[in-house]
Amino acid sequence: MIEKIKKISETLKELLIGILFYGILVEVIGVLIVQDKVYFTIGLWFGIILAFGAAIHMWWGLNRALDLGDGAGKYALSQNMIRYGVIVVAFAALCIMDFGNPLAAFAGIMGLKAGAYLQPFTHKIMIKFQRR
Repeated sequence: MIEKIKKISETLKELLIGILFYGILVEVIGVLIVQDKVYFTIGLWFGIILAFGAAIHMWWGLNRALDLGDGAGKYALSQNMIRYGVIVVAFAALCIMDFGNPLAAFAGIMGLKAGAYLQPFTHKIMIKFQRR
Protein backbone atom coordinates (compact mmCIF):
# COMPACT_ATOMS: atom_id res chain seq x y z
CA MET A 1 0.00 0.00 0.00
CA ILE A 2 2.79 2.46 0.89
CA GLU A 3 4.54 1.70 -2.40
CA LYS A 4 1.28 2.52 -4.22
CA ILE A 5 1.03 5.91 -2.45
CA LYS A 6 4.69 6.63 -3.20
CA LYS A 7 4.08 5.89 -6.90
CA ILE A 8 1.06 8.20 -6.96
CA SER A 9 2.94 11.00 -5.21
CA GLU A 10 5.81 10.68 -7.73
CA THR A 11 3.26 10.99 -10.51
CA LEU A 12 1.79 14.06 -8.81
CA LYS A 13 5.23 15.67 -8.60
CA GLU A 14 5.77 14.99 -12.30
CA LEU A 15 2.35 16.45 -13.12
CA LEU A 16 3.09 19.60 -11.10
CA ILE A 17 6.45 20.00 -12.82
CA GLY A 18 4.70 19.68 -16.19
CA ILE A 19 2.17 22.36 -15.19
CA LEU A 20 5.00 24.64 -14.06
CA PHE A 21 6.93 24.10 -17.31
CA TYR A 22 3.77 24.84 -19.32
CA GLY A 23 3.20 28.02 -17.27
CA ILE A 24 6.72 29.26 -17.90
CA LEU A 25 6.42 28.53 -21.61
CA VAL A 26 3.07 30.34 -21.93
CA GLU A 27 4.45 33.25 -19.87
CA VAL A 28 7.45 33.71 -22.16
CA ILE A 29 5.32 33.53 -25.31
CA GLY A 30 2.56 35.67 -23.82
CA VAL A 31 4.70 38.59 -22.72
CA LEU A 32 6.11 38.80 -26.24
CA ILE A 33 2.59 39.09 -27.69
CA VAL A 34 0.36 41.03 -25.28
CA GLN A 35 0.46 44.75 -24.52
CA ASP A 36 -0.52 44.64 -20.83
CA LYS A 37 2.09 42.22 -19.53
CA VAL A 38 1.21 42.55 -15.82
CA TYR A 39 -2.51 41.94 -16.42
CA PHE A 40 -1.62 38.88 -18.53
CA THR A 41 0.87 37.55 -15.98
CA ILE A 42 -1.54 37.88 -13.06
CA GLY A 43 -4.26 36.05 -14.99
CA LEU A 44 -1.93 33.30 -16.17
CA TRP A 45 -0.44 32.53 -12.76
CA PHE A 46 -3.87 32.71 -11.16
CA GLY A 47 -4.88 29.92 -13.56
CA ILE A 48 -1.66 27.98 -12.95
CA ILE A 49 -2.27 28.11 -9.19
CA LEU A 50 -5.81 26.82 -9.80
CA ALA A 51 -4.34 24.01 -11.92
CA PHE A 52 -1.89 23.13 -9.10
CA GLY A 53 -4.76 23.07 -6.62
CA ALA A 54 -6.92 20.96 -8.93
CA ALA A 55 -4.09 18.45 -9.44
CA ILE A 56 -3.45 18.11 -5.72
CA HIS A 57 -7.17 17.82 -4.97
CA MET A 58 -7.57 15.22 -7.71
CA TRP A 59 -4.70 13.15 -6.28
CA TRP A 60 -6.11 13.46 -2.76
CA GLY A 61 -9.68 12.62 -3.82
CA LEU A 62 -8.68 9.63 -5.93
CA ASN A 63 -6.46 8.36 -3.15
CA ARG A 64 -9.39 8.43 -0.74
CA ALA A 65 -11.84 7.01 -3.30
CA LEU A 66 -9.63 3.97 -3.85
CA ASP A 67 -10.10 3.01 -0.20
CA LEU A 68 -13.92 3.25 -0.26
CA GLY A 69 -14.90 0.25 -2.34
CA ASP A 70 -18.55 0.45 -3.44
CA GLY A 71 -18.98 4.18 -2.72
CA ALA A 72 -15.88 5.17 -4.68
CA GLY A 73 -17.74 6.27 -7.81
CA LYS A 74 -20.11 8.60 -5.97
CA TYR A 75 -17.30 9.99 -3.85
CA ALA A 76 -15.07 10.63 -6.88
CA LEU A 77 -17.97 12.34 -8.67
CA SER A 78 -18.68 14.57 -5.65
CA GLN A 79 -15.02 15.54 -5.40
CA ASN A 80 -14.96 16.29 -9.12
CA MET A 81 -18.00 18.57 -8.77
CA ILE A 82 -16.36 20.37 -5.83
CA ARG A 83 -13.14 20.84 -7.80
CA TYR A 84 -14.89 22.28 -10.85
CA GLY A 85 -17.18 24.38 -8.66
CA VAL A 86 -14.17 26.01 -6.99
CA ILE A 87 -12.59 26.66 -10.40
CA VAL A 88 -15.80 28.26 -11.72
CA VAL A 89 -16.22 30.46 -8.62
CA ALA A 90 -12.54 31.53 -8.70
CA PHE A 91 -12.76 32.25 -12.43
CA ALA A 92 -15.97 34.27 -11.90
CA ALA A 93 -14.28 36.25 -9.11
CA LEU A 94 -11.38 37.02 -11.45
CA CYS A 95 -13.79 38.24 -14.13
CA ILE A 96 -15.90 40.34 -11.72
CA MET A 97 -12.96 41.92 -9.91
CA ASP A 98 -10.97 42.32 -13.13
CA PHE A 99 -7.55 41.91 -11.54
CA GLY A 100 -6.15 39.59 -14.22
CA ASN A 101 -6.72 38.54 -17.80
CA PRO A 102 -9.49 35.89 -17.91
CA LEU A 103 -8.18 34.36 -21.14
CA ALA A 104 -4.72 34.02 -19.63
CA ALA A 105 -6.30 32.47 -16.52
CA PHE A 106 -8.12 29.96 -18.72
CA ALA A 107 -4.81 29.19 -20.44
CA GLY A 108 -3.30 28.65 -16.98
CA ILE A 109 -6.09 26.30 -15.92
CA MET A 110 -5.46 24.34 -19.12
CA GLY A 111 -2.01 23.73 -17.67
CA LEU A 112 -3.61 20.77 -15.89
CA LYS A 113 -4.24 19.16 -19.28
CA ALA A 114 -0.83 20.14 -20.61
CA GLY A 115 0.84 18.77 -17.47
CA ALA A 116 -0.97 15.47 -17.95
CA TYR A 117 0.28 15.24 -21.53
CA LEU A 118 3.81 16.23 -20.46
CA GLN A 119 3.91 13.71 -17.59
CA PRO A 120 5.58 10.90 -19.59
CA PHE A 121 8.37 13.31 -20.57
CA THR A 122 8.78 14.72 -17.07
CA HIS A 123 8.87 11.12 -15.80
CA LYS A 124 11.82 10.32 -18.08
CA ILE A 125 13.62 13.49 -16.99
CA MET A 126 13.01 12.71 -13.31
CA ILE A 127 14.42 9.20 -13.76
CA LYS A 128 17.57 10.63 -15.40
CA PHE A 129 18.07 13.06 -12.50
CA GLN A 130 17.54 10.30 -9.91
CA ARG A 131 20.29 8.17 -11.50
CA ARG A 132 22.89 10.90 -10.91
